Amino acid sequence: MSQDSSHAGRHRVVVIVDENSNPFELGCATEVFGLRRPELGRDLYDFRLCSPEPGILMRDGFFTLTGVAGLEAVAAADTLIVPNRPDVEVPRRPAVLDAVRDAHARGTRLVGFCSGAFTLAEAGVLDGRRATAHWQWADSFRARFPEVRFERDVLFVDDGDILTAAGSAAALDLGLHIVRRDHGAEVANSVSRRLVFAAHRDGGQRQFIERPVPTVPDESLAPVLAWAQERLDTPLTVADLAARAAVSPATLHRRFRAQLGTTPLAWLTGERLALACRLIERGEARMETVARHSGLGTAANLRALMRREMGVTPSAYRHRFGLTERTARPRAQRPSRR
Repeated sequence: MSQDSSHAGRHRVVVIVDENSNPFELGCATEVFGLRRPELGRDLYDFRLCSPEPGILMRDGFFTLTGVAGLEAVAAADTLIVPNRPDVEVPRRPAVLDAVRDAHARGTRLVGFCSGAFTLAEAGVLDGRRATAHWQWADSFRARFPEVRFERDVLFVDDGDILTAAGSAAALDLGLHIVRRDHGAEVANSVSRRLVFAAHRDGGQRQFIERPVPTVPDESLAPVLAWAQERLDTPLTVADLAARAAVSPATLHRRFRAQLGTTPLAWLTGERLALACRLIERGEARMETVARHSGLGTAANLRALMRREMGVTPSAYRHRFGLTERTARPRAQRPSRR
């Protein structure tokens, strides 16, 4: 995305591309943060690539990236996505690590996709912090960086101003999570539709899920999930879901764990919270009404769940993402650590 005066005031996302970086994660960052959004009537971010050299050879020599800014671009970043690469044992160049440290000291939000967590850890900004990386590097990461609170079996970790994603596809999950945090659920859903990608997979879901060859009858959860999503405003229970799937609650629980990496109740609560957020964004100011139509019962329960699961109150969410603020908001605020 070109840099011009029309970008003034927008949240700037800068990606450092270094030698042997993975093209897929670079593509994920570009798709989520760099594309124009005519369907929204506005662009969400000011996006820029930078590198420590004028020409950077990408992973396995697939191609050389040229024509991007130098590392001086990092100084203007509100969010900095750090480089990743498959050879995690090779140290990053000092200039890249210095740029990451300086950005962190300025309060820039830092993001690591896949092995990007190694870059953050090498820079020393993850000590005492939560983080994740691809499961195949978990033991290596823990051995090298024992001060980091590594979470092995999750899709991504949001630790406030430092966020890390487990693997290649999880970069899209984390990217959409960041869009949701910055611009709300409606905008994130619009971006996910353009990507033809799942609108929301919670960061706590498992990275690697065993999927045995299905037997007859089909054990897919898709039909019962679709059925439940159409009835979120009704008093659905786990027993109702089990009855719809024609299995016992214990069997349903096992299938949710195997296929989604979560529990039926946690999934149902997450779907209801997502619906509540959309209702708030569309202008519903009465929290009792939001709670009732999203199946959360009471305004008190809505407030408690939003605080617990999202770290924000309904009124704060409405102030940030409601209809009256959406067009007037000049840039996404840098979130505080939770």
